[in-house]
Amino acid sequence: MILVTGGSGLVGSHLIKQLVANGHTIKALYHSTEPSFTHQNVQWVKGNILDVVSLEETMKNITHVYHCAAAVSFNPKNKKQLYQTNVEGTTNIVNACIDANVKKLVYVSSVAALGRIREDVMITEEMKWSATTSNSEYGKTKYLAEMQVWRGISEGLNAVIINPTIILGAGDWSKGSSEIFQSAYNEFPWFTNGISGFVDVKDVVHAMIALMESDIVEQRFIVSGHNVSYKKIFTLIAEGFNKKPPHKKVTPLIAAIVWRLEAIKGKLMGKEPLLTKETAKTAQAKVNFDNSKLLKALPTFQYTALNETIQRVCKELKQKYNL
Repeated sequence: MILVTGGSGLVGSHLIKQLVANGHTIKALYHSTEPSFTHQNVQWVKGNILDVVSLEETMKNITHVYHCAAAVSFNPKNKKQLYQTNVEGTTNIVNACIDANVKKLVYVSSVAALGRIREDVMITEEMKWSATTSNSEYGKTKYLAEMQVWRGISEGLNAVIINPTIILGAGDWSKGSSEIFQSAYNEFPWFTNGISGFVDVKDVVHAMIALMESDIVEQRFIVSGHNVSYKKIFTLIAEGFNKKPPHKKVTPLIAAIVWRLEAIKGKLMGKEPLLTKETAKTAQAKVNFDNSKLLKALPTFQYTALNETIQRVCKELKQKYNL
C-alpha cells in the first residue's frame, strides 16, 4: 500500500488521481483541507505529521511513501509554522518510514532549497545551499528537511528527492503557486523581466511515479519544464482567460515600495500580503534551471509544452470556479 502525505494539496491531489488510474491502493493523509476526490481505492486519513503516535498508526502496512505535505509561505510571521511542518514533519516521516521498513520514499522538496537567486550560473542539483544566496526562510526549511531525508538514507532508507520549480496546476488559486492564475484572471497589471523555471503539475507527478518505480535511490532531481519570464507566463495565462495581459513594468524601486505597502496592508487587514520582500526580490531575478539530469535518468520522460499546460489549467480553473 502507498501513503501520500499532503493528499489534498496541489501535487498530492494530482498524484493520487494518477496512482488510482494506475491501479494502486492508496492511504492519503490530509491535515485541514477536506479532500474533494473520493475513490474506493483511496483511504483518506485526517492527521498531522507532527503527531508521532498517529503517524506510526498511519504507517502500518505501508510499503511506499510520497511525502508531499509542506507549508509554503514567504511571510516572515509564518516562520514557526514553516519549521514545524517542513523540518519537524519531515523528520517524523523519515523516522516513521525507517521504523515501518518502508521500501522507498519520494520526497517533494523545492528548488528554493538550492538557493535559487543566482543569476550568473545555471542552477543544477550540485548547487549547495548557503546563507549568502538570498534564500527565503521557506527555502531554508526545505533545505533542512532534505538533510533529514539524507540522514534517513544514511540509516538505510531508500529515498529520492525532487526539486520542482514553480508548479502550474489547477489547485486552490487563493494560495501557493496557483495564485498566479488568479492574479492574471484579475488582470494584475504589473510585470517584471525576471525569469524562473515552471513545470506542469502532471509532469511533477509523472516524474515522481517514474522515480518511485525505478531502481534510482540516493539522488535529487530538479523538475523543471521551461525557463521563461514572469511576463510571458502572466501574458499566456491572461490570454487563456481572455483577460488583459500585464502592461506595467515593475522596477526594483517600485517593487521595494509595493512590498512595504503590502506588508502594512496585510497587518491592518489580517491577510497574507500579496508581495513580500523575498518574493519581490525573486521576481526580479533571472534564474535558469538545468533539467537534464532527470531527462537522462528517465529517457522516456517528456515535459508538456507550456502553452498546452496553461490552456488546460485555465480550462480546469474555469470549471472549478464557474468562471
